[in-house]
Amino acid sequence: MKDLKITLLQSTLFWEQPEANRNHFGKKLKDVRKNSTHLILLPELFTSGFTMNAKSVAESMEGPSVAWMLEMAENKNAVVCGSLVIKEKNKFFNRLIWAQPDGKIVHYDKRHLFRMAKEDKTYEQGKDRLLIDLNGWNICPLVCYDLRFPVWSRSKGEIDLLVYIANWPSRRSYPWKQLLIARAIENQCFVAGLNRIGMDGNNILHSGDSVALDPLGMSISTIKANKESVETCTLKYKQLEELRASFPVLKDADKFKII
Repeated sequence: MKDLKITLLQSTLFWEQPEANRNHFGKKLKDVRKNSTHLILLPELFTSGFTMNAKSVAESMEGPSVAWMLEMAENKNAVVCGSLVIKEKNKFFNRLIWAQPDGKIVHYDKRHLFRMAKEDKTYEQGKDRLLIDLNGWNICPLVCYDLRFPVWSRSKGEIDLLVYIANWPSRRSYPWKQLLIARAIENQCFVAGLNRIGMDGNNILHSGDSVALDPLGMSISTIKANKESVETCTLKYKQLEELRASFPVLKDADKFKII
């Protein structure tokens, strides 16, 4: 299996300004050369910030932000992944979009909605987890608060990379960093956590702390907290194979069903 290259874009966001955010990330992506990466990660609700004013920023799947993601994917010949507010059948979703360079789109609606910010009163809950094949790698992309629920992230050996895109506040940065490490170790898989930085429209500060981790929970990235960053990391499949062969803990994992 070939190694996988992922690019993390840690950045501030413009509050409830989709066009400004598209322009902002478009400029950042100019530094990413075509064919230099396989997967580009953008933050949760990258077009608006973590707003509950869904009506003012919502778009359809045929709207300008999804079209922009497809354009970027084609230009870079890489998947572009991020979430935005989508309106569908008079309901709002915090929807992760997986935009492929071949023009195909798949999506995941955030399952665990952050009730402390009334996200559960604003957005519809997702029902199904997404598992995607990218160059032979099985990737499970999730959103922010999902990180706190290990059953939803649990691999039975079928996940090679867990991805979390987030608007995770700096005052809870310690749990963010520790839980990402835990998800890597318990699932024996690579983990990428991509978080925003800066102050949002609710005066909540975000420090980023974005990271790529190997299956032992060790960092393979160099992104600093509170810094605008664009970093590409290489995930080595051989490391994954060797660890699972020499220390096959997943064979002893408990069996369960999610309902």
